[in-house]
Amino acid sequence: MRISMWVFALLLVSGFVCRVGAKGLDHSLHTERISGSAGDVLEDNPVGKLKVYIYELPSKYNKKILQKDPRCLTHMFAAEIFMHRFLLSSPVRTLNPEEADWFYTPIYPTCDLTPTGLPLPFKSPRMMRSAIQLISSNWPYWNRTEGADHFFVVPHDFGACFHYQEEKAIERGILPLLQRATLVQTFGQRNHVCLNEGSITIPPYAPPQKMQAHLIPQDTPRSIFVYFRGLFFDVNNDPEGGYYARGARAAVWENFKDNPLFDISTDHPVTYYEDMQRAVFCLCPLGWAPWSPRLVEAVIFGCIPVIIADDIVLPFADAIPWEQIGVFVAEEDVPNLDTILTSIPPEVILRKQRLLANPSMKQAMLFPQPAQPGDAFHQILNGLARKLPHDKNVFLKPGEKILNWTAGPVGDLKPW
Repeated sequence: MRISMWVFALLLVSGFVCRVGAKGLDHSLHTERISGSAGDVLEDNPVGKLKVYIYELPSKYNKKILQKDPRCLTHMFAAEIFMHRFLLSSPVRTLNPEEADWFYTPIYPTCDLTPTGLPLPFKSPRMMRSAIQLISSNWPYWNRTEGADHFFVVPHDFGACFHYQEEKAIERGILPLLQRATLVQTFGQRNHVCLNEGSITIPPYAPPQKMQAHLIPQDTPRSIFVYFRGLFFDVNNDPEGGYYARGARAAVWENFKDNPLFDISTDHPVTYYEDMQRAVFCLCPLGWAPWSPRLVEAVIFGCIPVIIADDIVLPFADAIPWEQIGVFVAEEDVPNLDTILTSIPPEVILRKQRLLANPSMKQAMLFPQPAQPGDAFHQILNGLARKLPHDKNVFLKPGEKILNWTAGPVGDLKPW
């Protein structure tokens, strides 16, 4: 039975899906608009629906950090930098804080990089605490709500828990001073201490120009059934594969490294982007968070994302119909991936491809410079606008205090 499904899938790739799949890349004729409220939300224009005041902070919180390491402009957490630049010239910006709906603190807590380019979050709590002390001392707006009308961009592995290991992140919890603020972050998992209710989950940063440079002709056949390139094990910290991506990547490798339907490898070839455009399905074993650029790349290149991540909260989930464009596979069902994917009817595959070909879907996953209507910057603003007006209960009574400034690990209380 399994052999017959393999044969069916190979025929599907070499014939029917190749022809129509190629058409799915044509934005002008062969796309399908997202029906209902989701499509309307995705195309919302936030201008006129909110006003944002940007605090003027000393450059040591942002520009000087970037000058020290310009690699921060290209790593997957660069949204914290580009969101700042976008807001500086955005029509939603106000120079009058009295009329602001939201307050934004431009701080780059993910721009402390190792020699290999990985962000270290260990100084982030002290930096964030220092910035909040500054704005609360020099402006009255933080103290009115203790941050309930403020938002912060914290695009690290576990957001404002500020640690790259889940066990440590859970132990730390979200920085106490940010408990009332709205957090804009790439981490998203339901019922997790590092995701506050009301947070806005965003895609990781993937360089738009780099992907644009690798587009291939629209009539190129989709000759790969399932595609994935990347690490399956964290060799240094988790050689057995049980921790890295919660074991999902290791399970993919062990079950399908020799399967003819799966084009998977630890190597990252020069043709990586081109190969994604030749694939019907792209594996996204995200583990705990949608911060992998592979999710962005799959949407941009029209490759149906196969999302392997239990309880995940995906980017802009109230605007992007992930259930319609992707395939969700439970982590425990990874050994059955071949059966699951070959069992999807061709008409379902084609509809997912048509939806993925919708330009608005792709635009929402990108942080282009300059910004463009409907892009990820605007989706963040749309998310903030949908949280308005603020409930009157967020404004504190005179003398009322809720946050504990001395809570958290002792090391976080040291001056920055």
